[in-house]
Amino acid sequence: MGRYIVKRLLYMAAVFLLLTFLLFCLYQLMPANRAYTDAKAELQQLKNTLSPEERETKMQELLLKYQRLYGTDTDDVMILYLRWWGVYPFYDGKVNGILQGNFGKSYEYNLPVVELIGPFIRNTMIIGAISEIAILGVTIPLGIKCAVKKGSRFDKGTQLVSLIGFSTPNFIIYILFIVLFCSILHWFPVSGMKTPGTSYTGWANVWDVLKHVALPCICLVFASLASITRIARASMIDALSLDCIRTARAKGLTEKVVVYSHAWRNALVPMVAIIVGGFFGIISGGIIMETMFGFKGMGLLFYNSVRQADYDLIMFLEVVYTFIALFSNLVIDLCYGIVDPRVRISK
Repeated sequence: MGRYIVKRLLYMAAVFLLLTFLLFCLYQLMPANRAYTDAKAELQQLKNTLSPEERETKMQELLLKYQRLYGTDTDDVMILYLRWWGVYPFYDGKVNGILQGNFGKSYEYNLPVVELIGPFIRNTMIIGAISEIAILGVTIPLGIKCAVKKGSRFDKGTQLVSLIGFSTPNFIIYILFIVLFCSILHWFPVSGMKTPGTSYTGWANVWDVLKHVALPCICLVFASLASITRIARASMIDALSLDCIRTARAKGLTEKVVVYSHAWRNALVPMVAIIVGGFFGIISGGIIMETMFGFKGMGLLFYNSVRQADYDLIMFLEVVYTFIALFSNLVIDLCYGIVDPRVRISK
């Protein structure tokens, strides 16, 4: 097990470096030049004191100054990438990159990206954790019951509803739920995470937040109802047809013990990736959901950073998402060995 984990960590490191290099090269093609923008802004302050020839010379001086400051005074992508990591010196001989704790600065928000993303991660984690627990708490028992009652009216009705949810785009579901629960029934607020102009504390603040996150969570649960329920149902149907389940029933075990102690353990193997991946995916947020509900989370932050060409913020978010994806795959593989004793990790 130890050797396997070490090998996987080395593999993750190699893939991580390769992916971040490709992303770095990709975002170098973005039509944004922070050094030029800052040099132009500083030059604007001197527009009435310089002649056209002096302005051109001053612009070149300012551009070189900011290029050296940001480490972009070269076109060599490898050097730029190594400077971004903090293993290759800048013009003055100093290194200042990720390894030194410098993850960059958001040009749009004028804040270090590490300080900026705190509230966005918190908001995403709140709605993500609530919705993921609700999704698993609804879809898995529903899928188990459909499998146990295969062919019944309950099973057919659930499959019909799940098929409708599976065939409907998520943004359509969000719009319909907003119209129904906000405009018609007035049960939930339309957008945001708290009531504007209020300064609730304690339980009043908790209740206000829950009212605002309730509808997005309901939308996420309904949007995930179809796929996860159908997967859980199919896994349980396969598990209930195993010889060991027939043997358990022949021994006289109760149906409850057969379903939840024996069959569910076998059906859990295909569900591991969904369950573990769902919790790791919480931090990524949802661009469409957060945009439509005005929810300031990681998805909306990533969308705005791409739209505004906020290079340092984009790269930081991409690094976080890449690391989460690689680490979640390792955890999923390890969970397979825990859930199914038949799975053996290769040496």
